[in-house]
Amino acid sequence: MYVHGETLRTQKHSISALDILPHQTARMCNMTFEETGGDNSSDRMETVAIALEEVLSSALPQGCITAGVYEAAKSLNADPDNVVLCLLATDDEEDVALQIHFTLIQAFCCENDINILRVSNMRRLAEILGGVKPGGEPMDLHCVLVTNPQSSLWKDPALSKVTRFCRESRCLDQWVPVINLPDR
Repeated sequence: MYVHGETLRTQKHSISALDILPHQTARMCNMTFEETGGDNSSDRMETVAIALEEVLSSALPQGCITAGVYEAAKSLNADPDNVVLCLLATDDEEDVALQIHFTLIQAFCCENDINILRVSNMRRLAEILGGVKPGGEPMDLHCVLVTNPQSSLWKDPALSKVTRFCRESRCLDQWVPVINLPDR
């Protein structure tokens, strides 16, 4: 087992663990699409969209959803380690102020190793999450955070699928992949 900074000495050269790790990471991120487990892009996207719906549906009753750009920013500032997924959703790409918020949130999430997805079809997202606050006011679903429940670490197979998709997308230089939630 290699420890950060340790050196492995052989007869001909010495190799630092720092020399080995980038090669392992590069191999993991240079896999072809077939090697990452996908054989059909549309099937893969549909599978991730279904998994995302499952994650949202199971997180909602546990109180693990934070909706709204301002609320999400407060939550990210207070406890970024508790956030497992950030969703950025819009049907209006023309809103410059919203795009600026998205850019800042994306940068924060990337720096704190929080998985990010861009979600299209806000109407479907509103259906999944209820879309209305208790007073009848519509929810701001432009930014939705999924957090871990306070009781224990969340072991959800659907969340694992979404997390794996985000990790594989980053390896393919797609830092904020787009998922279309299909109408039901």
